[in-house]
Amino acid sequence: MGGGQSHQPDWEAIRRAQEQADAQARAAAEAARKKAERAAQAARAEAERLRREAEAARRRFEAEQAEAARRAQAARDEAERQRREIEKAEQAARAAREAAEARAREERQRAEQLAREAEEERHRQRAAEEAARQAAIAAQQEHERQQRAREEENRRLQAEREAAERAAQVAAEQARQAQAAREAAETQLRDGTRPVVTPTPEEYSAFRAKIQHTAGFFHVAISGVAGSGKSSLVNALRGKHNMDLDAAAVGVNETTLVVARYPDPNPSNRFVWYDVPGAGTLKVPDWKYFNDQGLFVFDCIIVVVNNRFTATDVALLSNARRFGIPAFIVRSKADQHIRNLMKDIGYNSDDEGGNKASYFARARDQYVAETTRSIKTNLQEAKLPDQPVYLVSNVALQGAVTGKVPKKMLDEAKLLTDLASTAQRCA
Repeated sequence: MGGGQSHQPDWEAIRRAQEQADAQARAAAEAARKKAERAAQAARAEAERLRREAEAARRRFEAEQAEAARRAQAARDEAERQRREIEKAEQAARAAREAAEARAREERQRAEQLAREAEEERHRQRAAEEAARQAAIAAQQEHERQQRAREEENRRLQAEREAAERAAQVAAEQARQAQAAREAAETQLRDGTRPVVTPTPEEYSAFRAKIQHTAGFFHVAISGVAGSGKSSLVNALRGKHNMDLDAAAVGVNETTLVVARYPDPNPSNRFVWYDVPGAGTLKVPDWKYFNDQGLFVFDCIIVVVNNRFTATDVALLSNARRFGIPAFIVRSKADQHIRNLMKDIGYNSDDEGGNKASYFARARDQYVAETTRSIKTNLQEAKLPDQPVYLVSNVALQGAVTGKVPKKMLDEAKLLTDLASTAQRCA
């Protein structure tokens, strides 16, 4: 350093260089800004172009969709039109086919009719030919017949004379029988027995209405002489005791003066029981009994017999047979009769050492044998077919009806079974 000049910075040059650098930087920045603006503008223009293109594409797509929908609708409309045309064509074809079939049927029927008429014409021609042939034969036969008629006339006259003689004999016999019948009828009327009379249709209708005859039910009349135990039997058949409120009235004297109707208490039993007034009383004479009580309208008749078989019992069975009505012969109060027989053969209820069971068995067997024999004999004498007699105890019968089967039974179960079978056959 000793004597040389010192080196100082050229600040002016530095400043100018700095200014120049700043100017260049500004120019570069401005150029960059303009370039960026141009790029942004170009980008915006490109974006706008793309937007317009997208919008145009959307409108084209919507237009294409609308066109496709229109074409699809047009296709559907065309398909529907074709379907309707096909249906019309099928209907027309079906109508044509049916018309053709109808015409074919008509033609076939006309052909068949013509064939029948032709066949009938052939039959008529053959019949005419046969008639002509028969006429010729008939003419020949008529000639022969007239010849035979002349020969038979004498025989006929002879036969007429013989027939007249026989007719005179028959008329005489009929007159004799008529006179006998009149005498028999007069005898019956004098004896208090009315001749058999067939009820009229009006009487049938009136009595059916009177007893309330109902379809589907079996109507049973309990009949017999007065005091034979009809009302008690009605109660037993219905499973009732004599003292029940809805039981038939019973008593020593005849208590039933009109036919009393008693439906069976069990709804499943289609029976209706009728307590019929007893025959042989002053109020109901024997000769008025069967017809006047309308017994001919019942489905079944039970004839209750007493100690002996009477003419009334015979009349009841005969009329039931005449009208085709099933009839049962029943003798009730069997327990009372057996007790009486036990006493007759020596049983004493006060004797504690007595064999009651043995006496009961003997009395029962005797009662059954005597009653059966008596009824059989009376049926034979009345010229009626043999039929069983049902020996029943009202107590045992009432128990059997209500399901309380008693130890000592006679024909109670058989009577109920046979009644049910008869009702089933008549249903």
